[in-house]
Amino acid sequence: MNILIGGAWPYANGPLHIGHIAGLLPGDILARYYRAKGDTVFYVSGTDCHGTPICIKAKKENKSPQEICDEYHNEFTDVFNRLGFSYDLYGKTAEQWHKDFVTEFHKQLYQSKYVYEKDSPQAYCNHCEKPLTDRLVTGICPVCGNETNGEQCDACGNVTDAGNLKEAKCSECGNPVSYYNAKHLYIAISKLEEQLKDYLNKHNDWRNNAIAFTKRYIDEGLRDRAITRDLEWGIKVPKEGYEDKRIYIWAENVLGYLSASKVLCDKRNIPFDDLWKNDSRHYYVHGKDNIPFHTIILPSLLLAHNQGYHLPDDIISNEHLTLEGRKISTSKNWAIWAKDIVKEYSPDTIRFFLVANGPEKRDTDFTWSEFAERNNSELLGIYGNFVNRTLLFIKKYQYNIVPKGIADEEIQKIINDTYANAGKNIENGRLKEALQEVISLVRYGNKYYDTKEPWKTRTSNIEDCDNTIFNCTQIIANAAVLFRPFIPFSSDKVLSWLDLSYDWEIKKVKEGYTLPEISILFERITIPSQPQP
Repeated sequence: MNILIGGAWPYANGPLHIGHIAGLLPGDILARYYRAKGDTVFYVSGTDCHGTPICIKAKKENKSPQEICDEYHNEFTDVFNRLGFSYDLYGKTAEQWHKDFVTEFHKQLYQSKYVYEKDSPQAYCNHCEKPLTDRLVTGICPVCGNETNGEQCDACGNVTDAGNLKEAKCSECGNPVSYYNAKHLYIAISKLEEQLKDYLNKHNDWRNNAIAFTKRYIDEGLRDRAITRDLEWGIKVPKEGYEDKRIYIWAENVLGYLSASKVLCDKRNIPFDDLWKNDSRHYYVHGKDNIPFHTIILPSLLLAHNQGYHLPDDIISNEHLTLEGRKISTSKNWAIWAKDIVKEYSPDTIRFFLVANGPEKRDTDFTWSEFAERNNSELLGIYGNFVNRTLLFIKKYQYNIVPKGIADEEIQKIINDTYANAGKNIENGRLKEALQEVISLVRYGNKYYDTKEPWKTRTSNIEDCDNTIFNCTQIIANAAVLFRPFIPFSSDKVLSWLDLSYDWEIKKVKEGYTLPEISILFERITIPSQPQP
């Protein structure tokens, strides 16, 4: 089966922090799982390069927008590589293949009955003597009453525009803004309301935040949105009379899932329609702030385009991750930057914690003490200990050769059930539950080892000792496969030691197999004396 997994495209105006990683990590877990099952995976994402904030940052740093984009793209790529993100394609919206796809998509879109021209208010700052994009206008959100910019309210998530803000002012100088009429293209999302309602009603299996956000947007009344803007940095509008305008960023960045997957389809000689019109399953992985862009905006663009493209199936929308009890704030430098943590700690430790303590259904908190505790007590104390005590026993007392043994029926049933339960949970986006299934298997292995006492039976009952170690080795082999979507680096080590593939199926290590040299899987972490950063 074809599986599309779209990870949200991080914006190239600042570094990634652990909250971003927590929201994106489920995508890699899904991709690794489905590949292990034998499905054809299209795991795509990239750097979001256009829009006003990048222009502002470029101006402040005396660089071009492209230079800013490239700088953060390289940083993002390095972080994802270090963490083992297995993208099939990680690109950027500044790539020509993306621009070409978006241009052709919009040409077709403009023929739709859902796209029309309209004169709309364009914000202008008399003090700065220039037009202002929505991002450069601040004011009071008409929905929740908090201060926001003209694109999206951070407090309530409302996707707004500058013309709807109360007490609107220029974000650069603080003076009130004025407005003049400018002609733009709009998409009539309001006319798609019944289709979007029907779409939502078919997906009561989404996470609660995705259902609630989407329902609220529909219930409050869907508003038509401009798909063009007066900008210099972005993709040109492919329509006569719009030569000085650009496609609004929200109407092109979500199309990156299509443009990137088309590149993969072409490389693999797979028809694009097989992925986007025929039987397939599509996952979208992001934080809850991005929900409306994947459940309202992207579906609206696809419906209006009218080519029968596949709408999102699964919305994997994480809640927020806080840091030491406080909201992560990039402006106040209260964050753990991804580029820093990946240099200090094992990628598997970071991945494990961000799933085991991840904000899957509710906001969760990152604390350094719990980060260390989870590594030391679970990764090292449960899994690492079980692997090393078993394999080192073979090395020390059994000539480094896996002994002959009889497969324990109860253990085989538990292994089989773990594959089934963990797999079902992963497919349904319940990653924390899936991880706990695998941990439970290893806990069982440790208990079995302790109960059978092979350190005693190696002299009193060698047959029982051999059976114990043989069955523990089978648990380790299968735990490595089951753990691999979550902690791939250590799992690949174990699988290489046992000469096994990562296919999602029950493994067996044959008696008589000679182990190679093995090493410690996990290092103990010392809890930092002071909270970081």
